[in-house]
Amino acid sequence: MSSPVSDARSESGAAAVSEGQQSFAETALRLGGKSDDEARRTGAVDTADDQVESLFSEQYKTASSPAHRAVWDRSVPMELFKFETPSVPDRTKRVMQDSLGVVRRHKQEGTIYDEHGKIAEAVLKDLADAGYWGTLVSEQYGGSGFRFEHFATFLTQMATVESTVSGLASVHGCIGAVDPVRTFGNTEQRERFLPELASGRRLSAFALTEPGAGSDLTALKTTAVLDGDDYVVNGEKIFITNAKPGRTIGLVCRIDDKPAVLIADLPHEENEHFALKTYGLYALRRTHNNGMIFRGFRVPAANLLQPVRGDGLTVAYHGLNLGRVALCAGAAGNMRRMLTDMIPWAHYRRTYGQPISGRELVQRRIAEMAGYIVGCDALVRWCSSLIEQGYRGEMECIVAKIFGSEALKTAAIELHMKTHGGRSFLHGHEFGDNVHEFLAPCIYEGEGEMLGMAFFKSVVKKHGRAFFEPMGRILYENGIRKPNLMNPLHVWKLREPLMAYARWFAGRRLAGFGRAPLPAMPNHLRQHAEFARQFLSSSCFEVTGMMRKFQLALADRQCAMARTSQRIQDGIVMLCTSLHATSEADELTTGAADVLCTRLRRRLRGSRPSSRDDCRATEVGAAIADGKWSALEGIAGVDILMQYARPDD
Repeated sequence: MSSPVSDARSESGAAAVSEGQQSFAETALRLGGKSDDEARRTGAVDTADDQVESLFSEQYKTASSPAHRAVWDRSVPMELFKFETPSVPDRTKRVMQDSLGVVRRHKQEGTIYDEHGKIAEAVLKDLADAGYWGTLVSEQYGGSGFRFEHFATFLTQMATVESTVSGLASVHGCIGAVDPVRTFGNTEQRERFLPELASGRRLSAFALTEPGAGSDLTALKTTAVLDGDDYVVNGEKIFITNAKPGRTIGLVCRIDDKPAVLIADLPHEENEHFALKTYGLYALRRTHNNGMIFRGFRVPAANLLQPVRGDGLTVAYHGLNLGRVALCAGAAGNMRRMLTDMIPWAHYRRTYGQPISGRELVQRRIAEMAGYIVGCDALVRWCSSLIEQGYRGEMECIVAKIFGSEALKTAAIELHMKTHGGRSFLHGHEFGDNVHEFLAPCIYEGEGEMLGMAFFKSVVKKHGRAFFEPMGRILYENGIRKPNLMNPLHVWKLREPLMAYARWFAGRRLAGFGRAPLPAMPNHLRQHAEFARQFLSSSCFEVTGMMRKFQLALADRQCAMARTSQRIQDGIVMLCTSLHATSEADELTTGAADVLCTRLRRRLRGSRPSSRDDCRATEVGAAIADGKWSALEGIAGVDILMQYARPDD
């Protein structure tokens, strides 16, 4: 896989954020009544985001991304919503097949877990021999150099066999040490670390979260102080997957009061400088998820990552995008497992002499599950394609993460559990054994609603700087806390930015909506695509209306931001899903996409499902229950627990 950030280092046009813009972000919060500390912390996050942006050439920055342009351009850039997964090279296929074979064999032999219920060391070693841990490392450093599109869809396949193993590939390659080193490391660091990481001799993790630092990354307290040729680290980390002696971590800490990342090789045994903090954790129970305590822990100064622009937050934010796509890919695999569990049970379970597979409610559940799967597949293909092309992908990856995690949660509770009833809670049941694994992704890589507000912030950032920031500066400089357009003095002071905004608004209204051509599509999917792109184009007026209404108080209107953000995300999911399903040319895939898009369309319109919607969903569900959907081929079935003699047997 290429490294867009590394490639972009040579782009001279990537400008860093100006000090004026940064200071305004802080003063605007102070003007809105926020404390100096909150303003400073928010300013630090804004600066980190701008520094990440500056690493990308202009055509790949957020303002040029398909999600941003879908809102603000007159016409949705359809060329950026089309994607083709390139053919898989033979070497990539071999690594995929060998890795899947390893996990299937260990599952069949009952050796997948050790005596503590964790993925066994023998499995990790066999996967290393298959090349599993080097998928995102280039051949130059001993890896197999997967394109990210292939890596992401491979994680879906692996999740249908063993979701924990799928997740570990993301932890190691996306948010662990692999991505930080290959993207931000210098030549010496790459040569030293990547061969070990690619071979699996050193599995990795990313140590970011602390007892008081989760969503607020500015609250980091772990410090590293230079002492000779080493940094001396003191602090505590929690909820770190793959935290185990003998592994390699990307350690986020503060150096000279600025966030930084050190690549640290953990010792093979705990000692007075490094200790694990263990706790009971319902989710991730098959991995080593621990806290870590550092007391005078020494890391060579040569292990410090030094981005061309930015700091440790820049490094952290980059890998999270890859992890968010990987999470959505894992959700698609997990839901396939659920569906292959639901269908045999629906045929086996009878009520009033008839199998429940013939009942409308169950058929609708099957169709909805399939719709979520198709939606996740679409977002994974789209986002991974954008990343491979060189786009930053911040907004798009947020959509994938939120949709994937919420779909997985809904599928588990509303569809899988309710179909199986009380058997869901038996030991050995797919739901009962994994319920926390199905819910926890709503928190991983950023809690969903918090990320939704980050998405909204990306939507408004350029527009706000162009039109509302000049107004805010004038208000601040003149001490006007509550502008009133009925006050002639206020209007006079704001005359220039108001005229600029009025010209934009009138021009956008008069221009109407452009209609870039759609590909040949089934009629029902074409209708969804047309609706989605018109909704997205018109959403700029909803967004700018919120900015006019709330002005400097917008940062406090979290519910309104989250709601509008979700609406835009729904439109993006509709458009991607309808285009993806069309490219698949499978009747049940298009049917499942129709079910999902219809549901999202009703939500955006605020209307209820119709009888026609119900009939369409039950038709799709019944056909999938009959075993006719190609998306479920090759997935091993799940045993029906506590079978019983039925009256008609």
